[in-house]
Formats: sequence, C-alpha cells, structure tokens
Amino acid sequence: MGVLKGKTALVTGGSRGIGRAVAERLGRDGARVAVHYGSNEAAAKETVEAIRAAGGEAFAIGQELGVPGDAAALWAAFDAAVGEDRGLDILVNNAGIGASAPFASIGEEEYERIFAVNTKAPFFLAQLGAERLRDGGRIVNVSTGLSHAAVMPELIAYAMSKSALDAFTRYLSKVLGPRGITVNAVAPGIVDTDINAGWLRGNEEAWAGAAAMSALGKVGEPADIADVVAFLASHDGRWVTGQWIDATGGSLA
Repeated sequence: MGVLKGKTALVTGGSRGIGRAVAERLGRDGARVAVHYGSNEAAAKETVEAIRAAGGEAFAIGQELGVPGDAAALWAAFDAAVGEDRGLDILVNNAGIGASAPFASIGEEEYERIFAVNTKAPFFLAQLGAERLRDGGRIVNVSTGLSHAAVMPELIAYAMSKSALDAFTRYLSKVLGPRGITVNAVAPGIVDTDINAGWLRGNEEAWAGAAAMSALGKVGEPADIADVVAFLASHDGRWVTGQWIDATGGSLA
C-alpha cells in the first residue's frame, strides 16, 4: 500500500462489479477514492466502508449519468465533497450499460440511452474534469473486447458505443499528453459481475462456454480488470498512453 498515497481518484460506477474492484484496489494503493453511483447508494456506501476497513480513504457521490447536465452535476458533487482541495489525479470512466435488444428490434430511446451513458458521459466528464486533473494525471476508460471482435452480434449498439469510447481515448491522449496526462482504455471480456449474473451464474453450460472463450480457460473476475487499471494509474504506467489494452484473458487471441 502507498504507491498512490496523496492521490485522489474518481471511479464512476464504483459501487459494484468492476468499478467496485477498481475503487477498492486504488484505495489499497493509497488513493483517496470518490466512489460514484447512479442509483444504488447502499452499494456505494458498502464499497466506501470496505475501503476504509482496509485502511484507505473514500467517500460516495451520487449522480445519474445519461441525463442532461450529468457531468457538471457530478463534478459539483465531487467539489462539495472534497472541499478546497479540488484536485484530481485519476479518473476512471467505468460506468456503463448494456443493450437489452438486438439490431432488429432496438429502439431509438434505448440506443440513445446507451450512447448517453457509455460515450457522452465519459466525454464531458473528461472535458469538465480536465481543469481539476493535475499534470501527470491518469484517465482510464473501461471499454470492451466487443469493440474489436464481433463475437456477440446481438450487442451491436453496446459495441458501437464502446468503439466510440476507444476513439475518444486515442484522441484525448494527444490533447492531454502535453500535460503529462495519460489516457488509456482497458477492455474486459466476460467477467463474473452482477450485469452478467442473469445468464451466467448458476448456468453450468453458459459458464463453461464463457470460460472456453478465454485462452486461460476461465471466467474473468473483477479484480483481474482492477489490477490492470491500477497499473495504468500508477507511476509504472507513465509511458503507456493512447492504448486499448486487451484484458479479455486471451478471448480475442
């Protein structure tokens, strides 16, 4: 513990799944962590308590994403929580939603909602957060392996929204690079989280199929992704920027 001592991090969607694992890992590494949540305040408070129990520092901030003014409202909540020291060192754009309908039946409202949460929110969180981000800071966007391989065509809208996030990552690395700020995307494969629970957990056939997709022969865990994010957030990741990092366990090999 301590490689991120004195740093402040914001993790969107930090109350559950990959976001919680990232928040807890950054907290163990010494960062003060702002755990963002959209609606589940109880889960966010559990994450905060877990970080504190491990000796870290954390606080929760709530703001729905995908609505007008979401980024400005989130930063206002962040500023109110941290007080005079409004500086930020690490921004992890993890919050995201999937698609419930395939190409043939998805409607405009759901399509627009997916892009509003997965693409628009990270854009404006970074834009408005840039003035808070200290030189030498880090931005990590959580993408997906589906943006580089059409292995689940029923998730076409979701994959499109993350592909746009990948392009944003590359371009933003050029915009913020002169300030020593790195910008990268981490792409999970199938991970055992609540978002996949409905079809994955308790279904031996589905679990075996998901595990077989990985070159390592297993389903990913949130900590597998959090450790990659932690590397990019640390000093050790200082020379990596503008990259899409495959963290699918070799599913695209």
